[in-house]
Amino acid sequence: MGRNITVVAEQLKIAMLSVHSCPASKLGGKDTGGMNVYIRELACELGRRGHSVDIYTRAHDPMEAQIVELGEGARLIHLGAGEVENMHKLVVYSYLADFACNLENFRKCNGLKYDLIHSHYWLSGWVGRRIRGWWDIPHITMFHTLGAVKNAIGVGEDDPELRIQTEKELVRNCCRIIAATEREKDELIHYYDASPEAISVIPCGVNLGMFQPVDKARARRQLGFDGTNIALFVGRIDPLKGIDRLLAATSWLRKKQEVRLVVVGGDEQSQPEMERLQKLAQELHIEDSVTFTGMTRQEELPYYYSAADVCVIPSYYESFGLVALESLACGTPVVATRVGGIENVVSQDKTGYVLTENTAVHLADKIAAVISRPNAGARAADSIRAAVTRFSWANIAQAIVEEYRVLLRNDVAQAG
Repeated sequence: MGRNITVVAEQLKIAMLSVHSCPASKLGGKDTGGMNVYIRELACELGRRGHSVDIYTRAHDPMEAQIVELGEGARLIHLGAGEVENMHKLVVYSYLADFACNLENFRKCNGLKYDLIHSHYWLSGWVGRRIRGWWDIPHITMFHTLGAVKNAIGVGEDDPELRIQTEKELVRNCCRIIAATEREKDELIHYYDASPEAISVIPCGVNLGMFQPVDKARARRQLGFDGTNIALFVGRIDPLKGIDRLLAATSWLRKKQEVRLVVVGGDEQSQPEMERLQKLAQELHIEDSVTFTGMTRQEELPYYYSAADVCVIPSYYESFGLVALESLACGTPVVATRVGGIENVVSQDKTGYVLTENTAVHLADKIAAVISRPNAGARAADSIRAAVTRFSWANIAQAIVEEYRVLLRNDVAQAG
């Protein structure tokens, strides 16, 4: 494409890659979670700031338009790569070269030029590395989760060596890595021998306009819940999410007080894990106290957060823990394991609890502690929300843009 070696443009043109997972899909599926939210929200905020963002993703639904406008300056572009259907990530890998070629054809046909590439996840990173060689512009990447870390935890299926090796190559060859937490930075250094100087730590953000407190009684009427205490889980149905431990905690809680566990998330691909969890609920004799809602759209989540007395994150691994930000923005306290960036989001004994011991009993104990608090209504919700306003997407996008500009200035200097 050629690059401007004299000046860094005020309004940047960014090619964002989310190959295997469409940022517009319903949340809570096997491959649709916090990363999808992150990409969509960041792109829209960058667009509002006058930049131009094209998110390229694989066409997966024949009913979807090729180009979807997400907002001013931000659009989603579906490209063919294999059958137009949902497919396993490792199957997507075999079509990455096709995706890269189709992206280049789309760019040429539409006369597009970009200042930089921002890829998300290892599959997108593979494509980013390929087109960086064609376009001669910087490539910045985010991994969101790391295969080596997931394998070290030992919960669920191991990720293949193909992923680990691809991530290692990306660490060595991309221009910049953005990590969501200091913990992720340390993991990149430990497992992938990444250079500390190549990594910038910028947390995830939350849409404070969407995630606001809703009157609890109104939220419960909207969702069809009664006055029973509600503990909420939001996320993918995956062994790494620790839902089995939450079910055990619910069983322990039921011996002391009435509580309903509401699990939001799950799609056809996660059906085997869903069935395992439903069977476990039956074995624990709590099936009447657990509601599995399936997938939902992001716009519906504020009602779930506001209807709940506590949001629980029992995960064995999180890259950040975006659900915690969303819940607190809605004024609902959080109980979570010590994963991702949770310790920087949840204020101990004020906006919730971060577990020091990851057991069902300790999880139940902290859930009970939150539920037993006197309900201070809107004032308490506003106080909890205030603790996360610094994570607004305006603040996060500003930090990301600063990273972009540093990267581009360095690129200009090297080219000169």
